Amino acid sequence: MCNDITCEIQGDILSTQPPSIQIKHPMNDMSPLVNLQNVGLESADHWLVRGVTFSVLPGQIVTLIGPNGSGKSTTAKIALGITQPSQGIAHRRDDLRVGYVPQKLNIDWTFPLTVERFIHLTGRIDADAVHDALSLTGIPHLSGHEMSTLSGGEFQRALMARAIARKPNLLVLDEPVQGVDFNGEIELYNLIGSIRDELKCGVLLISHDLHLVMAATDLVICLNGHMCCQGSPTAVAETPEYKQLFGGRAAGLAFYLHQHDHIHLADGSVMHSDGSVTNDCHPEDGHHDHAGPPKTIQPQDKTDAG
Repeated sequence: MCNDITCEIQGDILSTQPPSIQIKHPMNDMSPLVNLQNVGLESADHWLVRGVTFSVLPGQIVTLIGPNGSGKSTTAKIALGITQPSQGIAHRRDDLRVGYVPQKLNIDWTFPLTVERFIHLTGRIDADAVHDALSLTGIPHLSGHEMSTLSGGEFQRALMARAIARKPNLLVLDEPVQGVDFNGEIELYNLIGSIRDELKCGVLLISHDLHLVMAATDLVICLNGHMCCQGSPTAVAETPEYKQLFGGRAAGLAFYLHQHDHIHLADGSVMHSDGSVTNDCHPEDGHHDHAGPPKTIQPQDKTDAG
């Protein structure tokens, strides 16, 4: 696949073939980390996906959305060099370092495995790098805890900590908020943005989510066996192809506007906009609706959506 890559697909450590094309770039280059040009994959005389063109830039969050069987995971595998395309060209930078958070991870819970040991599973990592990864994902206090005792949100944070411990320049996340409640989803999408900002990495996100994920991304690629449409979240949500694909769910869709000025951390404490951490929200904090559904804005209402 690429140099220094550690990934899991469906919980298995990958041993991948080398990328078809690698391009050398200078340090701090903002050229695409991956670039797909009209790629597709055919299997048993059936196209799993075809006609897909997009790039992921450093610091950019790109989200693949679509129903089951639409080709999201296949497209991601082509982008990473795991699967060679039947048509088109997939470019990857030769300095590509990928961190991967799988959709599923099968762990034998009878085997004692702490969070810190989990991060070291595929090779030793510098202690400072482990501490930085745990701190960035908000779980340094869980380093000695057994993986089997973590909540859904804590488990996802541990997966992200492992993915970023080797400082990837591309982070690939396959349904990263599975098994997490609504408030936890908000926190995890905020965390993805924070990781992007801290590491200056590109992010390729695979999701079924139509509300929160649309607010957390820079570029949306809508797939259904082919690339239906692409663009900014607001632009994609107004396309006939998107509305046809997602039906009634798209008609009332808008974007969760993350307006509150504080973050609920994994240990229950609250970090405020001034950097202070307390046990409770400040009275003057702006809030999302902790108990209710996400705020939605009709796509056609450009005044509210702006």
